[in-house]
Amino acid sequence: MKSTQFLFTDVSSQTWVEEILLNAESHPEFSRNPGWSIHKTQLHGGLSEGVDLIEVNNGALQLSILPTRGMGVWKGNCQGIPLEWQSPVKTPVNPAYVTLSERGGLGWLSGFNELICRCGLISNGPPGTDSGGNPLESEITLHGRIANTPAHFVNVELDPADGGWLKVTGKMEEGMLFGSHFLLESTLETRLDSTEFRIRDRVTNLGPESAESELLYHINVGAPFLEEGSQFAIPFEEMAPRDSRAAEGVKEFETYLGPTPGYAEQAYYFLPVCDDKGDTPALLADKKGGIGFLVDLKKASLPYFTLWKNTQSEAGGYVTGLEPAIGFPNFRAVEREQGRLRILESGASYETEFQVSILNNSDSVDEVRQKITKLSEKGQSVIHETPHPRFS
Repeated sequence: MKSTQFLFTDVSSQTWVEEILLNAESHPEFSRNPGWSIHKTQLHGGLSEGVDLIEVNNGALQLSILPTRGMGVWKGNCQGIPLEWQSPVKTPVNPAYVTLSERGGLGWLSGFNELICRCGLISNGPPGTDSGGNPLESEITLHGRIANTPAHFVNVELDPADGGWLKVTGKMEEGMLFGSHFLLESTLETRLDSTEFRIRDRVTNLGPESAESELLYHINVGAPFLEEGSQFAIPFEEMAPRDSRAAEGVKEFETYLGPTPGYAEQAYYFLPVCDDKGDTPALLADKKGGIGFLVDLKKASLPYFTLWKNTQSEAGGYVTGLEPAIGFPNFRAVEREQGRLRILESGASYETEFQVSILNNSDSVDEVRQKITKLSEKGQSVIHETPHPRFS
């Protein structure tokens, strides 16, 4: 049986579907699990006006994708376990209402509430003036523009191979006259009845000259995975705190506080270790180890990892970030000096891939922990207790 394609959005042909429901009733040939569905609609009212929403349900896992917000994943649910965090920004914000340059370049935060969003494509760190690179792109705003770039092309595929797959692909262009010009092609795919999903991206330089690129995945996790006593684990060669604030908690970086009013964020930078297949597991488990949020990243394409701890009050946004990337979220000039910026020649591309798995029992959590322990034993895990110039 061949796969079936559905075009939801294509600016070039002026194709746009406001609402559609795909399920086993509409497509009985794809009915191994009658509980699957893909529902495309549009949000209305307030700052969410005009935001496209695609809800993917594979029978066990539900995900809400936002093509209008760079194909970010707003939230999800896996067999009754919520996949989200409680941001002060309560609903998806149309990028038309986000001014990235406001509040000293921190405007990105006014739309930040997703489970997964991208940072890039010309920068993924703090705001400021960068005298290197293209002079038209010297004024850097927090985490770049791609999370606030609507998709100009959205396609859904029902693939019957290997038990049945649901795939959503979006394309976004980020560029300007006389500046860099990138194309991001992103596919989220999940198999029927699975508690996993995978994201594959390709970034291509469409411009006439070589250009610098950065890309980081802000994967943001809250309760019930995050609570007082939750544990983080990743196999790594080296780790360093980002700054003096992070250094204060470097000896307890693996353990989380409960909601703490007045808490100031901490970030830790890792050089991961991978298994024989090139995968690095990064695990957040609740205090009892009964459930886990697992990110398996392809180290060849995402060689760096940041742990972001933001355990402030629940009203302030109690959350942690598991962040695979092609570099660290430092100011772009720092990453240039360290040789971590990706330089793309005209027409060249790079690809990234990672998988998220929801572990819903202690046996599966223990299995991943044992794997991380074995990978860690391959060599010494060096922990720098203070910021290190190679990292930040």
